[in-house]
Amino acid sequence: MTSPGKIDLRLLPTCLCIGALLLAGCQPLWYWQQADNAATGIIAHQQVEAFGETSPFTIERPVDTLRRRLLIDQQLPRSSEASLGTDQLQPVDYWPEHACPPVVGTEGDPLAAAGDGSVLRLTLMDALQVAAANARDYQTRKEDVYRAALALDLQNDAFRNTFAGVLEAVQTHELAKNASYRGNEYGAGLDWTRKLEMGAEITAGLALDLVKLLTADRDSSFGILADATITVPLLRGAGRHIVTEPMTQAQRNVMYSLYSLERFKRTLAVRVATEYLAVLQQLDQVQNAAEHYGRLIANVRRGRRLADAGRLPEIQVDQARQDELRARDAWIIAQQSYKQRLDRFKITLGLPTDANIELDTDELERLAHAARERLPEDVDGVDSSVDSPLRSDDVVELPPPSRQGGGPFEMPQRLAVEVALSRRLDLRTTIGEVFDAQRQIAVTANALQMGLAFTSTARAGATRSLTSAGLPAAQLRPEDGRYTFGLSLDLPLERTAEQDAYRSSFITLEQAVRSVQQLEDQIKLDVRSDLRKLLQARESFVIRAKAVTVAYRRVESTTLFLQAGRAEMRDVLEAEEALVSAQDALTASLVDYRVAELELQRDMGVLEIDDRGLWHEYTPE
Repeated sequence: MTSPGKIDLRLLPTCLCIGALLLAGCQPLWYWQQADNAATGIIAHQQVEAFGETSPFTIERPVDTLRRRLLIDQQLPRSSEASLGTDQLQPVDYWPEHACPPVVGTEGDPLAAAGDGSVLRLTLMDALQVAAANARDYQTRKEDVYRAALALDLQNDAFRNTFAGVLEAVQTHELAKNASYRGNEYGAGLDWTRKLEMGAEITAGLALDLVKLLTADRDSSFGILADATITVPLLRGAGRHIVTEPMTQAQRNVMYSLYSLERFKRTLAVRVATEYLAVLQQLDQVQNAAEHYGRLIANVRRGRRLADAGRLPEIQVDQARQDELRARDAWIIAQQSYKQRLDRFKITLGLPTDANIELDTDELERLAHAARERLPEDVDGVDSSVDSPLRSDDVVELPPPSRQGGGPFEMPQRLAVEVALSRRLDLRTTIGEVFDAQRQIAVTANALQMGLAFTSTARAGATRSLTSAGLPAAQLRPEDGRYTFGLSLDLPLERTAEQDAYRSSFITLEQAVRSVQQLEDQIKLDVRSDLRKLLQARESFVIRAKAVTVAYRRVESTTLFLQAGRAEMRDVLEAEEALVSAQDALTASLVDYRVAELELQRDMGVLEIDDRGLWHEYTPE
């Protein structure tokens, strides 16, 4: 047993061993989990600050991704293990044994390929979910949020209790003229640091020494030293707004990254929908080109029979044959363009370009049905005005575009702009950066002041080395300690860097204000342009629907007139060309209107995207 106030020196080696074991037990996995807990907690807190609620957030991708299933099930070629994911990589030398927790793959994925050579059929909603789970740029944006959270955790660490421990065991051999020393020195130290948000910084430490000579009389001695210091800035660097500025900026950076992620989710959803409909539009052009090509083949055969019967000049048969060849060329080009656009869409989704994938061709029909329900009843007919011949001196009135048949998003421009200015998250970020720039002016102005700080230290005990091994063991005696306090003044004799930073901060503020003005004007432009696109696409759909009806009637009539000998082959060929052009234009206007609706919601900041990547469209009042 030891007496009160004394430490049994024989316990020190044991303590050193225990401490070493404790440190050895801190595996990389433990640190991985600590960082993950800190980041996810910060993100959840900032989600509440930014959106008033939390939503599931993780950067860990499941092992069993759709991309991997397609590569394996469809037996697609791949370059290396990296094609299948991180977990398939071969560990490099000195790879940590437990680098991170195992990731469990998803189960029951309805979008997975059924087997070798199977075709994956995606609806538009499926495509949105696939992009949310597999798109590489979306994953990068989520990782940006995570990195911002880790940066905030590092800033928060400056205001936590920080401990540092050191254990040492050294054998020393000192040579001198009169004597030489050889012995063992054991040391242990524990330091504590705490920084307060008002600027005060407190440090305290406890150091233990055990020295034992291995020569002469083999003396040994124990040393113990405790000290504490407090520093309080009074002018330069003082004040909570100055001390916590890095932490405040880090917090806002996390919020900005969440805003950016949410904005990107909306942009990605609109991009996926736009490309999805563009692929279907291209497929529709393939079908139109195939039908056009088939009709021209029939025209050539009909013309051949008429020419053999002497009812049609041979030159008109050649004209039909030329158009048939051009139609075949257009059909082949349309096929290859469709395949190229589909491959590019797969890259947007984060899937292999050689994966066997098909899209839901009924999506265009659903859009057309919804559009026709809102349009005037005579959309498939011809304007009645053409049936009433006008004299050359009659006044022609041009009817302006009508709101009749307009969709729910064809709202007044002012209302749409006001909603956008209140809901756009990137505008919130830009406005927040103005506040950040204002705070930086306060910080740089503070740096111009002279430095004045209050300092105080307390020290008790003594250390031991081989040269003092013969002294008695040291003890902590506060009555024999050393205590100081005073002021430290840093005169502002050199402030070139600080004055330049101060002046530059005003330039940054001006730039931030201009960024708000520019983005505000751009938002107005985007919203007004989207509304114009909606009106134009709807009017185009009405016009082109009538044009298709007229084109069909023209093809039928010219074909009959050709058989009756009242028309030439060129009339039939021109009618066929007009029909396929009208069909392609009608589909284009239908896609344009739907894309304009989605773009307007995106630019107004009202298109909500959940964690699965599915959208919830805005309902105008």
